[in-house]
Amino acid sequence: MITNWGVRARVMLAAVLPMLVLAVIMTTVFTALRLADLNDTLGARGRALARQIAATSELATFAGDRGALRQIASAATGMDDVLAVRIFDRNGTLLAASGETDTAAILPTLLPSASQLPDRALLRFAEPIRPPAIEIEDGLPLVASAAAGTDGAPQQGAVMVDLSLKPLHKRRLQLLLTGAGSMLIVLLGSVLLAARMSRGVSGPIRAVADVVLRIGHGQLHERATSRAGGSLQRLAQGVNEMAERLEHAHQHLRTQIEEATAELRARTAEAEHANVAKSRFLAAASHDLRQPMHALGLFISELSQQALDARSRQLVERITTSASAMDQLLDSLLDISRLDAGVLTPELHTFDPAPILARIHAEQAATATAHGIRLRLRPGRSHNHVYSDPMLFERIVGNLVGNAVRHTRDATVLIACRRRGDMLRVEVRDSGPGIARESQQTIFQEFIQLGNPERARDKGLGLGLAIVRRLVDLLDHRLELHSAPGRGSVFALELPLSIAPADTPPSDEARLLGSLAGIRVAVVEDDPLVRDAMLGLLASWGCELTVANNAERLFAQLADAATQPEVLITDLRLGGTLDGIELALDMRARSSALHVVLISGDTAPEALARARAAGLPLLHKPLRPAKLRALLHRMLGAARASGLQQ
Repeated sequence: MITNWGVRARVMLAAVLPMLVLAVIMTTVFTALRLADLNDTLGARGRALARQIAATSELATFAGDRGALRQIASAATGMDDVLAVRIFDRNGTLLAASGETDTAAILPTLLPSASQLPDRALLRFAEPIRPPAIEIEDGLPLVASAAAGTDGAPQQGAVMVDLSLKPLHKRRLQLLLTGAGSMLIVLLGSVLLAARMSRGVSGPIRAVADVVLRIGHGQLHERATSRAGGSLQRLAQGVNEMAERLEHAHQHLRTQIEEATAELRARTAEAEHANVAKSRFLAAASHDLRQPMHALGLFISELSQQALDARSRQLVERITTSASAMDQLLDSLLDISRLDAGVLTPELHTFDPAPILARIHAEQAATATAHGIRLRLRPGRSHNHVYSDPMLFERIVGNLVGNAVRHTRDATVLIACRRRGDMLRVEVRDSGPGIARESQQTIFQEFIQLGNPERARDKGLGLGLAIVRRLVDLLDHRLELHSAPGRGSVFALELPLSIAPADTPPSDEARLLGSLAGIRVAVVEDDPLVRDAMLGLLASWGCELTVANNAERLFAQLADAATQPEVLITDLRLGGTLDGIELALDMRARSSALHVVLISGDTAPEALARARAAGLPLLHKPLRPAKLRALLHRMLGAARASGLQQ
């Protein structure tokens, strides 16, 4: 326990304990000596009193004068502390008694000269009565009779004196109390002295300790002051030197941190500026490319509906293939922009992944066969339903399979599913060249292709795995990569299992498209080429068209029209005071039954976020005509079904 004491407590203990031990020893010795002196004094007094009474009672005892003996006894009992006096003859017969007499007293000659009775608080003394010696003129003693004379002569009787021990006990108690009081005084004085000494010793130490504690809490300007000398003064100086060095080092470190922070902020600002510039460049480039690609796709769709000879049909197919490749590039750029902008919200529900995996297998089979790859599918149990976004899930697995097919030659690619606890693990295995450990994180960056330094088109664009990583993070799924050079690669996606729904609604792809003949459509497009292509496509579908290049022109045409449009198809960017979103909101405010299709070649995150916040369906250029027709059919069909139910 003492090991946990502080400096002050230890100093006080070192100062108090020796003084307390010395005080106890001295008080004990002094009290014992005083008590011994009191006992000796009382014994001497009792013996002297007994001898005096014996000498005084010699003649009366010899003469048998009991009256004189009673007077002598009475006179003696009048003294302090004398309880009783008894005078006996030589036969033990009681001649006189005074005070608290004891009739059962024994012959005095059998008693010691002094004894303390165990059952009474008194001290008893006995003294024999002897005849005095008779001196003659020549100094020789003369014995008067055979019964008297020297000490060896028979005694004439005995005197018994009882002294009270109460005064002795009282005095002993006073001595003990005095000793205890002295010890308390000594203890109090030693404590006060120890406290003063401890303050003188521990005070400077505690002051230095407090300064060290404040320095440890960051108050590096604190300094220790000590009025003591010696080692305490050196301790305070050492603490002050330490504090000065710490303050200097802290100031130097703070300066370095501030400089590093400023440099980091500058580089971060540069990186953000570069990222914004990159996004703007991609958005601008994507928009400028999408406009003619959008018009090209519409023209190709309209051209494919015409009666063509075999050579012309072959050219149209090749044009379609080239346009599709460009479309894939633009779609990948769009996906990256949408994911970076955070405007893509997954639609999670329960579904069976087996049909999706089968569709991916069928889509990639031709490419795999062309590359000499055996593409195999093991979908697992058909009742393994998962909870995720089916479209994004298809995009993730499709990118993984496409990546494996492009980078594998004359080998095998396996798509497999298996349960692992409450998760479904979808694996894409290939026996290709493999990926080194130091490159397994790099491949998920944009435009990174390890085995394609020449940027060959048949090996992809370097965006597939970057999109996969972003989609996996968006869905909060888990993606693992196990690979080694020469041993192939395994990409494993884990999804949470779910209970299959009772009824699964048919997908949009399974719905038959109806006729759009007679549907009133307003088209607002500022690009003449795209506007002409859109007019030709919608006219081939039998739609009734109102065409304008900006919002003001459309309002002017609708003001004189007998009927209002059912569908508004507008570009996001328009010339004039209103853009496509503002025009759509204004038109919806006039007619709540109006269906709006927003078409844009802009992939900037700000534009995507605005469209989503307005709740408008957004299609991106280049637009596939089938996708536009499916959207129109779904919107109009849902509206008509709602009208029938009402």
